[in-house]
Amino acid sequence: MTTPGTGFLRVLAVDDEPPALDELAYHLRADPRVARLHTAGDATEALRVLRDDDVDVVFLDIRMPGLDGMELARVLRRFARPPAIVFVTAYDDGAVDAFDLGATDYVRKPVRAERLAESLRRVIGARVVPSHPAALARAEEDPTIPIELAGTTRMLPRSAVRWVEAQGDYARLHTAEGSHLVRVSLATLAERWADAGFVRIHRSYLVQLRLIAELRLVNSGYVVVIDGSELPVSRRHTRELKDKLVRAAKQDWSR
Repeated sequence: MTTPGTGFLRVLAVDDEPPALDELAYHLRADPRVARLHTAGDATEALRVLRDDDVDVVFLDIRMPGLDGMELARVLRRFARPPAIVFVTAYDDGAVDAFDLGATDYVRKPVRAERLAESLRRVIGARVVPSHPAALARAEEDPTIPIELAGTTRMLPRSAVRWVEAQGDYARLHTAEGSHLVRVSLATLAERWADAGFVRIHRSYLVQLRLIAELRLVNSGYVVVIDGSELPVSRRHTRELKDKLVRAAKQDWSR
C-alpha cells in the first residue's frame, strides 16, 4: 500500500502484525516530513516495494516469519544506495546487532508519535551529513551503542566509554558522566571492541588501554587506575596487559 504526503521523505514500514503496522503507518503519515509511505507485511513484499520504488528509510520489525528484520537489513546493506534502517520492535535483545548493521535508530513498541519524530530527525541528519567520505569514516571509527534512559533510546558513542563492567548477561558502560546498563555480554564487547583499544583485564572488566593512568601493585595483586577508580587485574591478564602498555608507550614516544 502506498500513501502520498506533502513532505520529502520516502518511507517504507514493514511489520507482519496488521495492528502494529497500522499504528506505525498512522504516526508516520501524520508527520509532515513524510512525502510517501509504503507498507509491507513481510520481507518479500518489502523487497518488491524496494525493487519498484526508491525509499529513503525503512521502519522495520525484527521478529517476522520467513526472512526476519535482521536478515532483511543485511540484504538492504548490499544495495547500491541502501535506505536508512530504523528497527521497531517490542524487544531490546537485538539492539547491539542492529547498530552493528548500521541502523540509524532502534524504537521500542508500543510506538509513540514523538519517538518516531525523533527517529525521522536522526534519519534526516544521517542522510544529509555523513554522505561526505570523511564523515562516514568518523562514523565507522566511533560507532554508537543504544542505551535506555527514562524510556527513550539514546545513542552513546563508543569513544565516551572509559571501561566496562560485567553484570551477569549485561554490561555496565562507565563514562565520565555516569554509567549505563546494556543487554550485551562483556565477552561480546571484548571481541567487537578489541580493534578500538579495549582490553580485558579481568573476567569482569574491559578497559580502554589509552586511559589507564597507572598499573599498581597492591596486596591482593595488580590494579589499574582510570579516572581515579581502581579496577582489579587478574593474574592471567597481568603479563599481557604489561606488554600492551609497554608497546603503547613505545609507539607514543616514536611519534
